[in-house]
Formats: sequence, structure tokens, C-alpha cells
Amino acid sequence: MLLPQGDAVDAINPSVELTEAERIDRLRLIRSDNVGPRTFRSLVDHFGSPRAALERLPDLARRGGAQRSGRICSADEAKAELAASRKFGIAWLAPGEDGYPARLAMIDDAPPLLAVRGDNATLMRPMIAIVGSRNASGAGLKFAGLLARELGEAGFIVISGLARGVDQAAHRASIESGTIAVLAGGHDCIYPPEHGDLLAAILDRKGAAISEMPLGHEPRARDFPRRNRLISGAALGVVVVEAAHRSGSLITARMAAEQGREVFAVPGSPLDPRAAGTNDLIKQGATLVTGAADIVNAVAPIMERPLMHPVEEPDSEPFENDPQGHDRDQIINLLGPAPISIDDLVRMSGASPAIVRTVLLELELAGRLERHGGGLVSLL
Repeated sequence: MLLPQGDAVDAINPSVELTEAERIDRLRLIRSDNVGPRTFRSLVDHFGSPRAALERLPDLARRGGAQRSGRICSADEAKAELAASRKFGIAWLAPGEDGYPARLAMIDDAPPLLAVRGDNATLMRPMIAIVGSRNASGAGLKFAGLLARELGEAGFIVISGLARGVDQAAHRASIESGTIAVLAGGHDCIYPPEHGDLLAAILDRKGAAISEMPLGHEPRARDFPRRNRLISGAALGVVVVEAAHRSGSLITARMAAEQGREVFAVPGSPLDPRAAGTNDLIKQGATLVTGAADIVNAVAPIMERPLMHPVEEPDSEPFENDPQGHDRDQIINLLGPAPISIDDLVRMSGASPAIVRTVLLELELAGRLERHGGGLVSLL
């Protein structure tokens, strides 16, 4: 079995180191109303810096139809959050900084700042995600632990979501070799609460924990899919051990495929509904896994390719500074509660991609647009 070197590192060059002022501006922008990771990136690509984007938020939201300006995070609020985080041992890192997982920086909706606790060296090593059912079978838990242990021995870091069941088994089996917990809430709001001791053990053994949420943020249902994109985005591939139909683990697998990551599935009995999702993944082309060698051999060619993806990749089309009213009206009329692709909006409206993207940004900042996976958008 071809194994990577134990000290293998994922790295994107050149490295980045923010000033304190730049970190504050980034935190202010991502904490402002209706600004998510994709919107953050679009704003910075267009206006050149978070500070310049902050100055334009009220005008863009007004043009999108907002009745009143959304809340813009103040410098004092951002400074207070950073100070409280440091007391908790948390560093807020930007893509390209040491400790920000290199592959996570490559996804379209990478967090502009990531709250990191633990060993930075662990966060820079190649990762494999292991996810699965919270109500896993004994056999599923045993196999998840076996895979995690063998992957750790092969030099990989195991990343998972600190959930009950498969996640917990994978973390416990890889504590000594290195494991990363991805949190759906803030670092002080562990879910489930009984895994606080497990997280403490992970951090004590040179593991790490990451989140994009502020301290005090209790995880809600919609936060778990957001967390799942970080699990898959940071990894070379995602292994699904057990997953029923419509489970969160299948969402993680779908996100992994969209992000260009390898998807692996452990087959299970057709009589066990906990294996229905994984068996379907295999039918759809996921790599069947019966041991760690299947994973290592599949990712070995990827490991040989250096990561040279730029940390900030400008959008291929610029924004239109001020779309004409008829263009804006036409694009809004094409939108509705059913998701539609941005490419279809361009084709049907006859407007340029720059105008369409600008109108969508205005609507999003006004709280009137929802973005879905696969480049789909809908009107709220």
C-alpha cells in the first residue's frame, strides 16, 4: 500500500499574514447583515478590500430594495469579539494564513475568517473526513474506528463533526495520530454537550477544532449543513460509513462531490436502513471501501499534485456599477421562489453577466435573495 510521508503538508503559496486592522475589517464585513462567504468574496473582489466594501453596503442594499439599511458590524464589536476569542485560545485566521486548512481555502464559500483552536501543524496536514449515522450499528462504529486508526497510521488527519455515532468513533480512534473537530456552533457551545470531554482530549493530544461561528452561538438546524461543507472542503475525500436516506452525511457527500473531493462509501446490508444511503452512493459512483488501503490508493495521485490555487481568485466577470432600472426589473421578474441558475438568468434576461451578478448582489444585501448549491438562486 502506497502511503504518504507522515509529515506531508498541504500548502498554498504564497502565505498570508493579516494586520490587526485587516482582521478587524474582515470580521466586520462577514458579521454584517446578509453577508455570507460568497457575498464577502464578491464584494472584496469588486471593491478591493473589506473596508471599501463596508462603505458601499448601505447603497447596494438600498438599490436591492431594502426598506432600511441592514446592521453593519462596528469596529468596536469586532475588536471585542477578537479579544474574547483570544481569552478562549481561539485565533481567527484568513485563507492562506498558517493554520487555515489549505484545501478549505480553495472552495467557493470558504470562511473569510476561521476560528481555530489547537495545533496549527495538524491543520496543515492532509485530511480524510469520516462521517456517518448518529445512530450507527455496532459494526459501523467498529469499522469507523478501524478506518480512522489505519488512516492515522498512514499519515492522514481524520476530520469529522464531533457528532454522536460514527463521528465520535472516528475521533476517538484517531486522537493519538491527530484529529480535527468541526463545530456547528461557537467554540463554547459544544454539541452534543456530552462531547466536551472528547473535544478536550482532542485538543490535549495536538488535535484541533474549527468553526466559523462567534462565541456564544448555539447551533441550529441550518448550521449543520454549513458545518458539513467545512468538513468536506478541508479534506481530500469523504468516507461515509453508515447513512440512511436523507441523512446529513449524504449532504456532506453531495457537497464533497460539488467541491471536487473524492467520495467513498462503506457498503452495508440491504436489510439495514442505516446502510441505504451508502449503498446508493456506491450505485452513483462513489468508491467502495472495505479498508483504508482503498482510500489511500485513491488519493495518492492527488497527493502528488502540489496545491498552487491562489488564495484570492478574482471573479471572471466584473460588476456593473449601476445597472439600469429596466435591466434590474427584468432580472427580478425572472426570479421567484423556485431556484434558477445564474446562467439561465443571463440567457433569459439578455443582460450581461456583470449586470446580473450586480443585481443579485444588491438583492442579497437587501435580504431578498437566497443562494443554493450549484449556482442556483431564488427570491425570498
